[in-house]
Amino acid sequence: MTPLAAAANENLAQISNYLIYSSMAVYTLAFFAHIAEWTFGSRSKVARTAAALTGAKDGQAAPAVQVRGKNGATAVIDRPKVTTRSAAGTRDLPDGPGAAGGTVQGDLYGRIAVSLTALAFLIEAGGVLARALSVQRAPWGNMYEFSITFSTVAVGAYLVLLALKKNVRWLGLILVTSVLLDLGIAVKVLYTDSDQLVPALDSYWLYIHVSTAIFCGAVFYLGAAGTVLYLFRDSYESKLAGGGTPGKFASSVMERLPSAASLDKFSYRINAAVFPLWTFTIIAGAIWAGDAWGRYWGWDPKEVWSFVTWVAYACYLHARATAGWKGRKAAYLGLFAFVCWIWNYYGVNMVLNGLHSYSGV
Repeated sequence: MTPLAAAANENLAQISNYLIYSSMAVYTLAFFAHIAEWTFGSRSKVARTAAALTGAKDGQAAPAVQVRGKNGATAVIDRPKVTTRSAAGTRDLPDGPGAAGGTVQGDLYGRIAVSLTALAFLIEAGGVLARALSVQRAPWGNMYEFSITFSTVAVGAYLVLLALKKNVRWLGLILVTSVLLDLGIAVKVLYTDSDQLVPALDSYWLYIHVSTAIFCGAVFYLGAAGTVLYLFRDSYESKLAGGGTPGKFASSVMERLPSAASLDKFSYRINAAVFPLWTFTIIAGAIWAGDAWGRYWGWDPKEVWSFVTWVAYACYLHARATAGWKGRKAAYLGLFAFVCWIWNYYGVNMVLNGLHSYSGV
């Protein structure tokens, strides 16, 4: 490489670092905007009255609405009760009004938060692209590069769901918080200077295997976040059903989330949709191992935990298809599967030694 090219690559690496730090600053602003959305979206008397008028309380049907026509005639239209259903024995309740709580001010802060999140996503994606240009390869050769790409894909998936008009804005605060944590660990603990790949990684399989692994992990994360919120919301609904009185803070937050049934369905669909791609990821890794090391499977720690993760998600999906393993039991199994994925990334790479350790941090 000529000195001029080396200097250009170094400049691109510095630009990448600058963009990653800039995205963290914008994500921080989005974090505070989401906090404001939840704070100002606390359901006031006006919001509760609006909810009562639309029938969005305690699963009761909405009242009839009288509509006046142009000629002065009137007609009565009944609003149907909107409920969601999942496993047998669960409660049929309407979804909450969202983080904004049905308030104008809360909705304004929520829109600002989403806009800032989208801006931070574009800046972070630019940082990942600059990193790729600085090394002239896919930016997935070490844990730092994997981490910044992972958070970019997770936010991108969230924004795509929003663009498809899915009711997922309640996920924004958790997502932005975890992205800031991910990027903080990446820049302070995992950072590695731009460099070329070791020979074993220098293969077109890097684009196939690692890209699908990143995408699967990012989407599995969204499913895990939904599962955690499902457990909290399910406990809240159970307490109400048992005649209990949750605290004011718990009520303010939980009543604005989707119903437990909706959160359960969201997590299941996310995990079920990405599981076939995770299966392909493991198969692609085995083929790459055959090209790099002359064997398709050698029970390396990374291979073992990838398989354990696959088995855990397979058990989760099977449990959802079995009458006695729905709801909280399946949710715990789904969280265990995601913990296996996290351990496969951080634990195996940083604690255990194996053939995959050459990638460093």
